[in-house]
Amino acid sequence: MYTDNIYLGDCRDLIKTVTDNSIDLILSDIPYGISTEDWDIIHSNTNSGLLGASPAQEKAGKIFKKRGKPLNGWSEADKQIPLQYYEWVSSWVEDWLRVIKPGGSVFIFAGRRLAHRCICALEDKGFIYKDMLGWNKQKAAHRAQHISCVFDRRKDFKAAEEWEGWKVGNLRPVFEPILWFMKPYKIGGTLADNILDYKIGAFNENILERYNQKANNFFSIEAEAGDRGLHPTQKPLALMKLLIELTTKEGQRVLDPFAGSATTLVAAKQLNRHYIGFEKSKEYFDISVSRLKEQEAGYDSGRLSCV
Repeated sequence: MYTDNIYLGDCRDLIKTVTDNSIDLILSDIPYGISTEDWDIIHSNTNSGLLGASPAQEKAGKIFKKRGKPLNGWSEADKQIPLQYYEWVSSWVEDWLRVIKPGGSVFIFAGRRLAHRCICALEDKGFIYKDMLGWNKQKAAHRAQHISCVFDRRKDFKAAEEWEGWKVGNLRPVFEPILWFMKPYKIGGTLADNILDYKIGAFNENILERYNQKANNFFSIEAEAGDRGLHPTQKPLALMKLLIELTTKEGQRVLDPFAGSATTLVAAKQLNRHYIGFEKSKEYFDISVSRLKEQEAGYDSGRLSCV
């Protein structure tokens, strides 16, 4: 497995070729399992309405184009979705533990709904859960529906008046969790000893000022124009760079098993880190290859700026 490259295929197979204790940081925006796209359907419970579109969604345009499952589900089988997500995470996490160095960090972007299942899966396989970081993405679409509008359409105007101002759904989702794990270091040793042995395990507080962040576990980084358009769940390049600089030094190796449009890999490359990426979708793999080649030429179309 060569570094500074992205590979096409299922990460559960590709990671088998990565050497034990060879990765300094795993940073990945994994599927959230909330059925936003075909690749995000982790569960086995489907319905003819899943990923369809209502007239309201079609009218809304770019945002929320497809229908996911309601929180209550459509059947009793839907209650198994959280367990199936846990089992899916468990199917690949042992190899993550194997390839990362003792004391190495793992950052996982996980959805608020099933993040707890991801935490349990990594803990059960041997990782230490350090913290939940908060990313305030500042701008987020809001689809909570006025229940009074539903009653108006039913011509139940008495109920519409009674429930004026009430909504169904969630509050605006400006907070996104970033789960921070660490591979355990030698029992009986100290983290300081581990840092000397593996050059990993501490975090660099000084770099936070460079990204205009305070020394706490809540980051406010807004996506710029160049941080959109390559992948439905594309994350800001600056956010990925912050997490890489927070936990690694130049020359160390970053792995992203769910590379998407390669934002993690571009960030690593710009910061003089080695990188390995895996991507199952041929569409996004091709985007990633093109984007990384553009980095070689001195620019990144995902940022629309010289580097």
